[in-house]
Amino acid sequence: MSIGVCYFPEHWPRERWGSDARQMAEAGIEYVRLAEFSWGVIEPTPGDLDFSWLDEAVDLLANHGLNVVLCTPTATPPKWLIDEHPEILQADLDGTLRNFGSRRQYCFNSSQYRAETRRIVSAMASHYADHPAVVGWQTDNEFGCHGTVRCYCEDCSAAFSEWLAAKYDDIDDLNEQWGTTFWSQQYASFEAVDPPRPTPADHHPSRLLDYYRFATDSVVDYNRIHADIIREHGDWFVTHNFMGDFETLDMHKVSDDLDLVSWDSYPTGFVQDRRAADPSMDELRAGDPDQVGLNHDLCRATNDAPFWVMEQQPGDVNWPPYCPQPGDGAMRLWAHHAVGHGADAVLYFRWRRCLEGQEQYHAGLMKQDGSPDRGYSDAQDVAEELTAVDVDHVDASVALLHDYDNWWAIGVQPHAPEFDYWEHLRCYYCALRTRGVQVDVVHPDAQLDDYDAVVAPGLHLVDTELADRLTQFVEQGGQLLVGARSGVKTPANQLHETLAPGPLADLTGLVVDQHESYPEDVPLTVEVDGDEYAATIWAEWLDPDPQTTVVATHTFGPGDGRPAVTRRNRGDGSVTYCGVWPGSELLDELVAELLSRGGIKHTSRLPDGVRFNERDGLTWVTNFTSRQFELDVPTGAVVTGGRTLGAFDVVVVSTAPYRISISNETL
Repeated sequence: MSIGVCYFPEHWPRERWGSDARQMAEAGIEYVRLAEFSWGVIEPTPGDLDFSWLDEAVDLLANHGLNVVLCTPTATPPKWLIDEHPEILQADLDGTLRNFGSRRQYCFNSSQYRAETRRIVSAMASHYADHPAVVGWQTDNEFGCHGTVRCYCEDCSAAFSEWLAAKYDDIDDLNEQWGTTFWSQQYASFEAVDPPRPTPADHHPSRLLDYYRFATDSVVDYNRIHADIIREHGDWFVTHNFMGDFETLDMHKVSDDLDLVSWDSYPTGFVQDRRAADPSMDELRAGDPDQVGLNHDLCRATNDAPFWVMEQQPGDVNWPPYCPQPGDGAMRLWAHHAVGHGADAVLYFRWRRCLEGQEQYHAGLMKQDGSPDRGYSDAQDVAEELTAVDVDHVDASVALLHDYDNWWAIGVQPHAPEFDYWEHLRCYYCALRTRGVQVDVVHPDAQLDDYDAVVAPGLHLVDTELADRLTQFVEQGGQLLVGARSGVKTPANQLHETLAPGPLADLTGLVVDQHESYPEDVPLTVEVDGDEYAATIWAEWLDPDPQTTVVATHTFGPGDGRPAVTRRNRGDGSVTYCGVWPGSELLDELVAELLSRGGIKHTSRLPDGVRFNERDGLTWVTNFTSRQFELDVPTGAVVTGGRTLGAFDVVVVSTAPYRISISNETL
């Protein structure tokens, strides 16, 4: 388990580089990421490549025993390149160009930019092919950041037509699968299908879904250019630093060309700009463990291998609405939390607060004058604590099915402003994590044989092949929990001719008679064995067959008394269908029942903000709150910390989560 840092030597005088490298080594740092935004320094004028400064920086780091991860610098094309080739720029929906002045303004489908990418990546990879300190590469930086996955320029228009021609048999096939007779939207040729630019009413949902798929595939193709060139020149790992809670880019597809999945974790920013709920003070200090954990588990399970956090928040940051100082120890907590979820390395962003540009208010491990900031001691502590930790991959018994196509399709037609696919999925994830079990976040096409339970909230787009695979999983003894709005549409984003859940109707033993949506503040309720439980936003009236058991009924409006949650045994397993957006109490009941039926050992319900992460015989107990708790663990099991779990603290023990008891907070 390793700690690293992101470093920008080009921002500092050369005489500082040596002391920076020495302090990194003294802190226990092992990996240093370099050069992600350095194109303008590497090539200040066209064809004038200068690697001398980067050579010196890499050599200095190597002399202090540090490993280097280099980045392709394509996220920031230099001004001279844009001046010579303005056609590389992206276009907004209305055709406005995204001009020079920040980053990520290039179009993924620009043939000129792809040629320039091949040239600069080849030059860098060739130059460092024989340097022993360079162990890996990051492609570009945060694909899609600032809303840049989807471009609407003429290059993208032509590429979209080609993409459609490759997907559909002919234009008649497209018209049929999309259903273009509605509003006279038929197309005579693939060339006639342009990007979904501004129009008076909503765009056709099938057209939008395919454009979102095309945009992701454009990024996949562009990333492959980097990966192929890098592998031609050396035996390095190739990764990309994805973003958290990020809708527009399908991580599963991009990761097929990566050796290592990594992502950028900023807990106190995420709770402000990527959640519906307002953050508590504890969350402003440390973030939400499940919001961060969901992204950890997505990265780990995408390639079924340990992942990296390529950028870990080091202190206060510049981009959320507010920037409170993290709680004492939070930077240590976040690194341990990541390792417990399956990370093999955590790199803090950045080494030193910058004097210039847009990120001057973004902290580093060091202040701008070179003195240690609050995160430096945390990084030093966690580096020492992780030195002796040698653990294998995370083994999860539960799979949470996540598909970007479902995210996009529901986002196109949410049918309620508050119905957010990712928030809905996160509710189920939180309920599982509250019971102390590890969760793999996998694509519905993933192999499911190794899981005892599968949770599928919002499995919106379903065909018979997926339904057959889930049926086989259940019949062979698996426990399945299906959420509302599942099996509603075909993969082309048309309603099934049969009632929802469409191809899943036989497996679940029900059809959806009616559905309704409400504002989030309307108190929906369902009844389970005489007790009322809260629900919100979405309600389906289920019509089960005689072999299906009613678990919960509606207690609200015209659906009063109608089934809301059902369960059906099938073969050696069972499937539960939840036709509402369940509140936390109902979700806990459903999840606890699922885990018990699957024979999955789990804990009692954990306190808010406290989580257990089991990895290869060790359990990380993390506390994202300012409260203090006492732990009851087997004698001699404590590896890191003690039996008291302090504010924003972590304890590591060599025992399973279900053998750990946690007391009420101590005052």
